Amino acid sequence: MPTHAGRRLPRRSSLHRAGLGAGLAGVLAAGLLTATTAPATAETAPAAPAAPAPDIPLTNVKAHLSQFQAIAGANGGNRAHGRPGYRASVDYVKGELDAAGYTTTLQQFTYNGTTGYNLIADWPGGDSGAVLMSGAHLDSVSSGAGINDNGSGSAAVLETALAVARAGYQPDKHLRFAWWGAEELGLVGSKHYVNSLSSTERSRIDGYLNFDMIGSPNAGYFVYDDDPAIERVFKDWFAAKGIPTEIETEGDGRSDHAPFKSAGVPVGGLFTGAGRVKTSAQAQKWGGTAGQAFDRCYHSSCDTTANVNDTALDRNSDAAAHAVWTLSSGATTPPPDGDTFENTDDHQIPDPGTVESPVSVTGLAGNAPSDLEVGVDIRHTYRGDLVIDLVAPDGSSYRLKNSGWDSGDDVITTYTVNASSEAASGTWRLRVRDVYRSDSGYIDSWKLTF
Repeated sequence: MPTHAGRRLPRRSSLHRAGLGAGLAGVLAAGLLTATTAPATAETAPAAPAAPAPDIPLTNVKAHLSQFQAIAGANGGNRAHGRPGYRASVDYVKGELDAAGYTTTLQQFTYNGTTGYNLIADWPGGDSGAVLMSGAHLDSVSSGAGINDNGSGSAAVLETALAVARAGYQPDKHLRFAWWGAEELGLVGSKHYVNSLSSTERSRIDGYLNFDMIGSPNAGYFVYDDDPAIERVFKDWFAAKGIPTEIETEGDGRSDHAPFKSAGVPVGGLFTGAGRVKTSAQAQKWGGTAGQAFDRCYHSSCDTTANVNDTALDRNSDAAAHAVWTLSSGATTPPPDGDTFENTDDHQIPDPGTVESPVSVTGLAGNAPSDLEVGVDIRHTYRGDLVIDLVAPDGSSYRLKNSGWDSGDDVITTYTVNASSEAASGTWRLRVRDVYRSDSGYIDSWKLTF
């Protein structure tokens, strides 16, 4: 591997704006079955001035969850792909959107010989060459009603769409909302949608926001680490509320943003945790129970309306609406370019033992920021063996990861550290300690973004 230790790199590109200016006809032609057109009065409404997002009523979101629960109860206990409970869920959401003035479209696909559906809803107006999408998967697993996974995301996206209609919101960008089928079988519905679009149609999608499990009972507050402009909008909203966040790693690439990301669309989203166990540090800052899964009913029959954290659901629903309003206004500015310093040398991790990889930071005056980003790429056959620290130039250390019972491999993620008490310039080190024998690995690369 070539060596670039201490190299300063440009920060990732910000949320793009395609601006190609074509209508919806191409999308409606891409395998979409039925469309219900909004009343003419909605299309001729005067443009509303830019305004903050409304508060999303928790009672409304929970009312949708109660509907999903009732639908599951009346249809064999689930809302899974190919089952009557899924189609009933689609019909319920579509009915709400049709009544609110959306143009709704059912996109049909087939998986394992069974028919599935995506539901797409377009709000009239806005630049059709710059589409902001928000989505959630509507299907459950076959073992339960799927109220947190993913009635919670589906309900929040639905209520955000209805809030757009209630406000008569007319943003600069075109708003599109989506509910995906067969996510639980491998992102089937969202993959079908993305693959059905031409390259031109894909380029018109300015960003995609994903909401999958946002009401976990032992909740954490996780933000997708993908497009920096989208990420910043979410992180700033939570920071303003005094709610710490972490980068989402448990389900990265395992939900419906993945096909969009693979197609080059900027993506982001929120998550409150699934089967992974909450650490003591996470319980200290978020509340809840350390040593217990974020959602003990993940993919189980007990994922009912009793399996939802109202506070997390309320916060994430409001954050979703905030992102839709902010990113569709046309006034979004990308985050300032950050100075990034990287070491791409391979550093073998002793088994057991400790290794350090240095990065030399130069040319920066003052202290490091309170949200210093530490991106790590560690290849290891059992990441539970690893303890990871960031060591500042003065020798102070910041714990990034503890060892534990985690049978996965590799640590490829970004940590955020409050390093505001440290001088920015100097030699920083990533210290990785393997505390058990048998499994091995190496630091592939790591970087600091100021």
